[in-house]
Amino acid sequence: MTKSLIIMDIDGTLTNSEKKITPKTKEALLAAQEQGARLILASGRPVSGMQDFAKELAMDKHHGLLVAYNGAVVVDCESGDILFNQAMTVEEGQAVLEHVKQFDVIPMISKGDYMYVNDVYNNMIHWEKKNLDINIIEYESRGGKYLLAEKRDLAAFADFPLNKILLAGSSDYLAAHYKEIAAPFEGKLSSMFTADFYYEFTAQGIDKAKALDTVLAPLGYQPEDMIAFGDGQNDASMLTYSGTAVAMANAVQELKDIADIITLSNDEDGIAETLRDYFNI
Repeated sequence: MTKSLIIMDIDGTLTNSEKKITPKTKEALLAAQEQGARLILASGRPVSGMQDFAKELAMDKHHGLLVAYNGAVVVDCESGDILFNQAMTVEEGQAVLEHVKQFDVIPMISKGDYMYVNDVYNNMIHWEKKNLDINIIEYESRGGKYLLAEKRDLAAFADFPLNKILLAGSSDYLAAHYKEIAAPFEGKLSSMFTADFYYEFTAQGIDKAKALDTVLAPLGYQPEDMIAFGDGQNDASMLTYSGTAVAMANAVQELKDIADIITLSNDEDGIAETLRDYFNI
């Protein structure tokens, strides 16, 4: 049965370990669009960090959608219109930024073309899973195509609504302390891991599934029209929402547990391999 909506996370799903779309996966997605499918990229990234991938996949010519900030914003690739936008209030954002001062994390927020941090030179974290030290500020700013700026007190500076607050830290440290970080905001804000070394806050109830339902349901799409691909904890809601849920071989176990299909990894063209069952590619 053909699927009319193909929904994909970006990092660890659409892109390979080099953060690139492989030729085989690109060819499959272009072919699916020519057969009437609509692509949706759903990521924790900002819109600015998704647009190059959308352009590469010609989503502007096929009415594709970008679901950014883990579901806080939805943009139409063809028109550029913002179809959905739900940010934290100023007070909520400031409360989170004040609270996390006591933890060994690197907070990052954005406004316009800039990503704001406390100290651009306090930028290294350790990723235990890969035994790597990462300049996380450079990594995030490059991925989001941001310019960088410093603010010694982000809580005082953030007098504007935030779509998300990103916290980076050692993966072992975050695993040990994320409950304390999230505790004051339970039932008030949404928070989740988006990588071993990333923990994020968004407005209450925001996730990829809510964004999809808010925009797609009024257009008449049903879950059975959708096939969704993901690899991380923040992809669980959209996989549960979609009629066909696909976890990459490199996905976290909790995602594999709810998936209908476990495909090949992001380095083995897992998306293209699965789409063969639904499209003439």
